[in-house]
Amino acid sequence: MEVHVQYQKMKTSESLTQLLIKKLESLEQKYSWLIKANVLFKTENDKTGEGKICEIELSAPGPRIFAKSDTDDFEKSMSQTVEDLRRQLEKRQATFDTR
Repeated sequence: MEVHVQYQKMKTSESLTQLLIKKLESLEQKYSWLIKANVLFKTENDKTGEGKICEIELSAPGPRIFAKSDTDDFEKSMSQTVEDLRRQLEKRQATFDTR
């Protein structure tokens, strides 16, 4: 799977990118039909202390799969986003299996 990572309004983080790639590789091992992942990390001014956003869009057969999380920490946001994608992929896999 191709992975494209963008950082908006923040510095590029090699450690965050490596952690993300590990998480996406685990998805790819289970769902070999994934084609590409577009990832965006960005910060937004948020009075609640959150504003660390991770958005991931996966290209796969059928409609694209998208998830987004906004927490006070990029690693938390990334974990929540990947978990949301995992649930969506399980549903998509179930529809493939019933065909």
